Amino acid sequence: MLTTAALRAHLLAAGLAGPVATSRERSLRSYRLFAARDPRLLLGIEPERDWSFMELLRLMSHKCGVSANPAHTSGQEVIDPDLTLAALDAFAERLAAAAAAGVPVLLGTGHPHRLLGFYASLAAALSAAGCPVLTPAQGRCIDITTRFGVRTYNLSYVRGVAMVREPGARCAARDPGCHSHSPLPVRVALGCAADRGGPLPGLVIGDHGWVCGAGQLGFEAIGLADADDPAPFVGQAEGRVSVAVPLDDAVRSAYYRPITRYVLNRACLSQ
Repeated sequence: MLTTAALRAHLLAAGLAGPVATSRERSLRSYRLFAARDPRLLLGIEPERDWSFMELLRLMSHKCGVSANPAHTSGQEVIDPDLTLAALDAFAERLAAAAAAGVPVLLGTGHPHRLLGFYASLAAALSAAGCPVLTPAQGRCIDITTRFGVRTYNLSYVRGVAMVREPGARCAARDPGCHSHSPLPVRVALGCAADRGGPLPGLVIGDHGWVCGAGQLGFEAIGLADADDPAPFVGQAEGRVSVAVPLDDAVRSAYYRPITRYVLNRACLSQ
């Protein structure tokens, strides 16, 4: 059993919280782009109202622990580990509720290189508890706008977790999928499930476009979010994302294993 104190120490030692790799400059730029409604930062969320840069800075200070001082413009960003722990507890509560009800779940990630193991462990535990793990639109082609122009990807599932791959990519450990923040994959997956008459997920678990895109469509969504991704926290503030966990989303994949153990223990889903 991993204690809260032990996990807090791990969060700081691994750079998951406390001073993180995300730069202050990157965070502030992201908040300005979100305030300007740049779709690259909205991640599928359509804000109900206009959020100013200062409102976003205050929100991210409250939800993540970043400095609320706009004059602080350089250096490492900081995430409050106690806010991470509180959000992980809320995340575990939603997992426990989903498992108790046996609802279908959909899991997806835009950071498969780092987060696949975390979500795959959740998928296995929820499946063992009786939750159908959905895999709609397997292999479907999706055109996504990138900084290199529009590119076609395939929707793929690995160990119950959705991601996008380059066409022709093989399902192998050395080819875990592509980095993408787009909400299009979850829209395609949910649209395919609806067109086929269900089942539809009672809970969507993921990050970036997966959690924001699902929440915007009215599905309960929980996930992880870095300090430079305000969209999930705006979604939470406006009632479309149930839980957004603040942490660095790009550290070594092995560093998420203690978080996995902690969450599954708290949700009484340890295998």
